Amino acid sequence: MPPRYRMRSVTTKLSGRTRTSLGALCGLLAGCAALAVAELVSAAVRPEAGPVAAVGGAAIDRTPVTLKDWAIRHFGTDDKLVLQIGILAVLAVLALFLGVLALRHRRAGAAGVLAFGVVGALAATGRPDSHSAVDALPSVFGAAAGSMLLYWLVGRLPGVRPGTRRVAGDEGWDRRAFVVAATAAAAASAAAGLLGRVLNSSGERADASRAKVVLPRPASPAAPVPKAAYLQLPGLSPLFTPNSDFYRVDTALIVPKVDATTWRLKIHGEGVTTPRTVTFDDLVQGRAGELIERDITLACVSNEVGGPYVGNARWIGVRLADLLKECGVRPPSRGGPADQLVARSVDGVTIGSPVEAVLDGRDAMLAIGMNGQPLPFAHGFPVRMVVPGLYGYVSACKWIEDIELTTFAAYDAYWVQRSWSQQAPVKTQSRIDTPRTPARVKRGTVMVAGVAWAQHRGIERVEVRVDDGPWQQANLAAQDSVDTWRLWSFPWQATALGNHTLTVRATDGTGVTQTEERTPTVPNGATGWHSVGVTVA
Repeated sequence: MPPRYRMRSVTTKLSGRTRTSLGALCGLLAGCAALAVAELVSAAVRPEAGPVAAVGGAAIDRTPVTLKDWAIRHFGTDDKLVLQIGILAVLAVLALFLGVLALRHRRAGAAGVLAFGVVGALAATGRPDSHSAVDALPSVFGAAAGSMLLYWLVGRLPGVRPGTRRVAGDEGWDRRAFVVAATAAAAASAAAGLLGRVLNSSGERADASRAKVVLPRPASPAAPVPKAAYLQLPGLSPLFTPNSDFYRVDTALIVPKVDATTWRLKIHGEGVTTPRTVTFDDLVQGRAGELIERDITLACVSNEVGGPYVGNARWIGVRLADLLKECGVRPPSRGGPADQLVARSVDGVTIGSPVEAVLDGRDAMLAIGMNGQPLPFAHGFPVRMVVPGLYGYVSACKWIEDIELTTFAAYDAYWVQRSWSQQAPVKTQSRIDTPRTPARVKRGTVMVAGVAWAQHRGIERVEVRVDDGPWQQANLAAQDSVDTWRLWSFPWQATALGNHTLTVRATDGTGVTQTEERTPTVPNGATGWHSVGVTVA
């Protein structure tokens, strides 16, 4: 019979550098385990209660306006991803440090992991959308798991102090046993994290409720778009922005997935003589008011001159004025006690709109559809507000669940608390889409084109200037409506070689030309003329 061999554990002595590296590895594994367990537990609570989302949300809430505006300018819709990566990077560095600390003070290292669990728990329960102490559970369970794992793993290394007493194993260590333990911990963490991620991202009931939505034919369809409103030019924005390309600026690190079958909207507050709770079916079936379809351009207040945070879509929804009037709401001009409508999102963000603007006859709506489809989750499914003529932060509440009538004197909404103006009508703006800076063009006719917008006033004229020359009138596409942007073009005769500057300005339907004065986005929107640099070769 062949001889039987017995596997022996391999023991060896460690250098100081190796021990430090292994301690750091233990800390990193413990940190990963803490996040993985927290992710899994958050699937049973709610995704927004996870420590990364909670801490990220708290960071957004407390970030100075100028820094937040800088992030939007430089990272665009990836700003939230950058924030999450930054949080994970900081946690990784701290985990490495705690692992090294645990080599000499094992209890202190484990306690450090617990401390970060406390931070995550406080962040989760302190968010505007938190309604229960249960939101602390993901951070608590994750920190407990990470703390125990760090204590256990580091204890398998030689020369480790649980407090002040030295433990056995100074002469050597069982390398194979440590590798098996570390691998098992990594595998378990990966499995828990992946399962939690799958459960958190599924949103099966919300997905199913959206898949079942069939947008009805509106009682008041949008007016036919004139064929001359379209311009087919390379580099020019289309008249209607595809849903996949529509800008997204909000505070939600995790896009809320709301089940339309359980969604409710509560309308209450000052001057509401008949409080009401509205369901999604009430909106779809017209019980909450007449369904309308309108083309409306939305713009973000964080959009700099020439920026991308503006888009045009065809919306379908219930006219908000009809619903409010049924609840007894009157505008301030007719004796109503409330001058502010505060819309609250499921993620706790509040947006304050002037009641007078909502009730003055414009097509303010509770939208359920966007470009012929149910609202995408990222754009507010199942229901969002759309108010033409106002920047999004004072009108376009996504994932809306509550409307309260109050006054501007009594309450400051989320963004107003962060240095933005209480009221913010959209400012007249124009943008050159093509050519773009820096551009090289051939001598001859160069088609300059772009968009201009002044929602609820419309665009009357667009002019282009080459260098310091005279203003020349651009060709305007037909106007879809006063609430949509207008496409324009200008055939530039580029005869002079060298560098040139093209500048655009627009005049709105009231005859007011946009100002040249350059102002930042804070506190109520940027102003100034958009220019691009072009080289004629």
